[in-house]
Amino acid sequence: MRLYVYVLEGRDLCVEDCYVKIQVGKFKSKTRVLRGSRSPVWNEEFAFRVHDMGDELIISVLHHDNDSGFFNSGNELVGRVRVPVSAVLAKENHSLPPTWFSLEGPRSGKFISKEYGKILLTISLHGSAQDTTIDHPLYAHSSVKTRDLKEQEGPVESLDVVSSTTSTWKVPEGKQLMKAIASGLEKLLGKNEEPSKMDDSSETSSIPSEYEDCIEEQPPLSCSFQETIEMMQSRNGEQEMPENLQGGILLDQTYIVSSKDLNMLLFAPNSQFRQGLAELQGTTNMKEGPWTWKSGDLSCLTRVVSYTQAATKLVKAVDATEEQTYIKADGTEFAVFVSVSTPDVPYGNSFKVELLYKIMPGPELSSGEVSSRLIVSWGMSFSQNTIMKGMIEGGAHQGLKESFDQFANLLAQKFKKLDPIDSSDKDQMLATLETEQQSDWELAIKYFWNFTVVSTFFMVIYILAHILLSVHGEPQGLEFSGLDLPDSICELITCGILVIQLERVYAMILHFVQARFQSGSDHGVKAQGDGWVLTVALIEGINVASLDSTGLSDPYVVFTCNGRTRTSSVKLQTHDPQWNEILEFDAMEEPPALLDVEVFDFDGPFDEAASLGHAEINFLKHTSTELADMWVSLEGKLALSSQSKLHLRIFLDNNNGVETIKEYLAKMEKEVGKKLTLQSPHRNSTFQKLFGLPPEEFLISDFTCYLKRKMPLQGRLFLSARIVGFYANLFGHKTKFFFLWEDIDDIQVHPPSLSSVGSPLLVIILRKGRGLDASHGAKSQDEEGRLRFYFQSFVSFNVASRTIIGLWRTRTLTPEQKAQIAEEQQDEDASSLVLEDPGSVFNVENANMAKVYSAELPIDIKSLMEMFDGGNLEHRIVEKSGYLNYMATDWETVKPDLYERRLCFRFSRHVSVFGGEVTCTQQKSPIGNDNGWILKEVMTLQDIPFGDHFRIHFRYQMDSSGVTPGKCRCDVYMGILWLKSTVFQQRITRNITQKFTSRLKEIIELVEKEALLNCPQDTQIVPP
Repeated sequence: MRLYVYVLEGRDLCVEDCYVKIQVGKFKSKTRVLRGSRSPVWNEEFAFRVHDMGDELIISVLHHDNDSGFFNSGNELVGRVRVPVSAVLAKENHSLPPTWFSLEGPRSGKFISKEYGKILLTISLHGSAQDTTIDHPLYAHSSVKTRDLKEQEGPVESLDVVSSTTSTWKVPEGKQLMKAIASGLEKLLGKNEEPSKMDDSSETSSIPSEYEDCIEEQPPLSCSFQETIEMMQSRNGEQEMPENLQGGILLDQTYIVSSKDLNMLLFAPNSQFRQGLAELQGTTNMKEGPWTWKSGDLSCLTRVVSYTQAATKLVKAVDATEEQTYIKADGTEFAVFVSVSTPDVPYGNSFKVELLYKIMPGPELSSGEVSSRLIVSWGMSFSQNTIMKGMIEGGAHQGLKESFDQFANLLAQKFKKLDPIDSSDKDQMLATLETEQQSDWELAIKYFWNFTVVSTFFMVIYILAHILLSVHGEPQGLEFSGLDLPDSICELITCGILVIQLERVYAMILHFVQARFQSGSDHGVKAQGDGWVLTVALIEGINVASLDSTGLSDPYVVFTCNGRTRTSSVKLQTHDPQWNEILEFDAMEEPPALLDVEVFDFDGPFDEAASLGHAEINFLKHTSTELADMWVSLEGKLALSSQSKLHLRIFLDNNNGVETIKEYLAKMEKEVGKKLTLQSPHRNSTFQKLFGLPPEEFLISDFTCYLKRKMPLQGRLFLSARIVGFYANLFGHKTKFFFLWEDIDDIQVHPPSLSSVGSPLLVIILRKGRGLDASHGAKSQDEEGRLRFYFQSFVSFNVASRTIIGLWRTRTLTPEQKAQIAEEQQDEDASSLVLEDPGSVFNVENANMAKVYSAELPIDIKSLMEMFDGGNLEHRIVEKSGYLNYMATDWETVKPDLYERRLCFRFSRHVSVFGGEVTCTQQKSPIGNDNGWILKEVMTLQDIPFGDHFRIHFRYQMDSSGVTPGKCRCDVYMGILWLKSTVFQQRITRNITQKFTSRLKEIIELVEKEALLNCPQDTQIVPP
């Protein structure tokens, strides 16, 4: 049984700064300290589990001494009250009404007096099936706070309890009791201006009528629920539909039913749907309070629903309270805001879960039937900061997702669902996004309409008018003709203010021009090919972190999926950027599993840009509805401290239907050496429901095997395009888990052993920090923190291992490796590369060439020129330098003593965060008397910001004249030819110069090292 103690207030205490300590058996708790009052009002509620009816409730009032010793060990006892639990049980309805108890003073201590004061308490004893809400008037009018208690779990003892009394407490009788209670209630009710909300419990109040005349209750609504909704419509008039909560969408479905009937089903009193849902979810002790009017700036309907949530594997059964409030109800559209508090869970007093139900009319149907759309979104409200915020949000989201899956399934049994047309929804959302863009004039007016610009404008007009009206005077002081100096301190200050104002306005104009001329390198580029097309709409960001002292940054976002990247535009000097950009990835052969999102601070195309936050979106953990409109919280120290978020809309479409899957399976057959057939729709659907996967996931193959843990567990191992999953059902105990192919770090095959009963072992090792949801299936965790899964006893181990390893290798290949394989298969001739015609690109008069490297090398000209001949040395150098997919044509004679070739490669992420494709044209010509070579190179950068604005020119001059035999001199000049102007010209020039200067030095040092190690025996090498 549970004992509920309500500590209301104290009166005439002998000292100030007191708090109350409550003890029942071994359980203890205490109130907050109220300072500066001898008649404190606590209004706090406590709940204790009672295992022995012989226990006593001990109420101790203590004085809080700020000068006491460590852990407040010096707090002094003021008075104490003892109430046997059996005495409460003997009362009618097991409840004591609000009662003043006289404190019994201590026998020793510094608080020895004749009067110790009184304390007002209410005590109730309820069985395990009772709810924590007590339906007496005092509870309805008090601001009660539930404290967190650590309770010991155990069986409840059944005892025959007889009525007993004790001399340690006395209850005043008759008129004296009534006057005492009335005076206490008058204080409480005088402070509570809002009407109380009474709990519509199945039990009636057992408080005697002599107390009821002290309570001012609001009369219950005499009209029906439907009439009350109509009354709210007439009172509130037109009310806008609220926006979805930032946590995301839990349910978005259209049903063939009117919005009015759907609202009645979900929120009418004693709803059969709610009762059925409670039975399905194991919810008990459900009590619905009546709908009452809540007065305020906007009258609205509200009620309180309390219940006990069913226990799970991780959390015991907890009490929850929902406060449901109608925000909008106009007869066709309804919005209900629900605030759920669960104080019994860890950190339960620091947060509340928020839900928003929106019921709107659905699309018109050709059959004439009426439809309505139900959207349920969620969020969390934290009353205080905690480092466990991310974990709390993740756990709440998982629990809500499971709960509303059951909610949706039950609702689908009541009403027929209307399948949405995903393509039209996508087009509508993206079209809406396009229309949200503002014109340059609107942005200019919004940006420049401020005090600084307006005041500067009028100041300039005023000074120009003054100049026109002034008469030219004679020079004074040190002035002479053509030089007019300020004649006073005031004039000097005025000039200074004007200069500062003009400088600020100029900076604002420059900043605006910079922002408007930026365009995303991938914004608006349409996807190419057939297959899985990923579309990401980047809408906005909030609270983006900054590394500058100004608190503003230049953010841009890089999206990475299946090894391909898309980059947004750069937004200048903002912490709440507005992008409204649509980025499309080219069609992919397999459905993507992860989308990596990272926000950078722009500082040049080759800098290791500082990360402002990152996030990872797992497509398997989100429904298409959630992906269509979601707020993504960024991770990282800067992002967490700023609580940075991005607003995204993500769509994944298969534009080639089942043909895409067939082509993918045909390709996988070559890797695994086994015939792969397309599974039936029923089998795919069963597989998706088994693991809770989205509808685009398709099964490739499955095998019977044993999962080796402490005891082998027989089940089936499922392989799909994106996951490896295991499922077992042993006498009703189900074990299932899955992890992504991208989570796998290594796959090992162990030979048969005695522990594996003569069967080979297939060991799958995950990357560190990956697959944590599947950790219950892992046999061990190695010293690096990687989970290890052991599978054995396959029907055909060779087939299973070859299939798993082949799928894993294919899935984890980088685009560069896939391109290299495709190149080998197609046997393309590198000479067929078609690059832009260089024409007069070697005209470098406008490139402003400057020497960036000069050195005397201990190798001859022939060895140095090997880095340009397309041989093994050149390929080793570029591979070590971070150049990918390197291809070069042969040298061709353009005219006598002038040779030309073309190059194509990609930068690795270590060279440039953007990757980027590079095309080059090189020309070489000998120096007179064959003493050396001059090599000119023009480099074009693609897929990086502003790459089309410039070309990079190099001039290598390699000469052996004037140096020791066997040595040569190498001078490198570099310049940038700007084709288009940009405000970032100086920054980019500085960045490229610094980057390539260091890269050239590293490359030539590598050439020198390789040449010295691999030089022929007859080549003379002179040491430096």
